[in-house]
Amino acid sequence: MAPHDQPPKPKPVITFRCSSIKASVWKNEGEKGPFYNVTFARSYKVSDGTWKHAESFGMSDLDALLVVIGQAKVWITERAGK
Repeated sequence: MAPHDQPPKPKPVITFRCSSIKASVWKNEGEKGPFYNVTFARSYKVSDGTWKHAESFGMSDLDALLVVIGQAKVWITERAGK
């Protein structure tokens, strides 16, 4: 299969950002209807100027992580039962 024949890569339905932290919300379909999962990442720039992403967080990241967790929770809660 040629690269252009492959299905598009799934994208999050919404992403919340605070500082270098992001929360991506993913919609899934289950037997009882849609449900959401959230992934978290920390972005950082390396010496050659490219951006990398990590899934580990230091003490200085925790406040921003709490912010995006709260935003994701509110967004998902608003859609629960719809």
